[in-house]
Amino acid sequence: MRIDGQKARELVISGAQLLDVRSPFEVAEQSLPGAKNIPLNLLPKYHPLLDKGRPVIIYCRSGNRSASAAELLKSNGFNTVFDLGSMLNYFHC
Repeated sequence: MRIDGQKARELVISGAQLLDVRSPFEVAEQSLPGAKNIPLNLLPKYHPLLDKGRPVIIYCRSGNRSASAAELLKSNGFNTVFDLGSMLNYFHC
């Protein structure tokens, strides 16, 4: 499910997990506070590090990788998955 920045911030305050699926190089340039970085190519192996009982908000640079990551998590039993798209959307409503 697509989500806007305002709703994403509200969910993070309520305990949602923030997942950055960009490369470590991209994350080193800028990231959102409290986000866990699991690059999309490693997500099939490392998604068990996420808590299935808490909502997950996924973002990337443009929205392509976050959409793929959302589908991957849903197919692995995550029920509450939100796609923020670009990390810049976090600051815009």
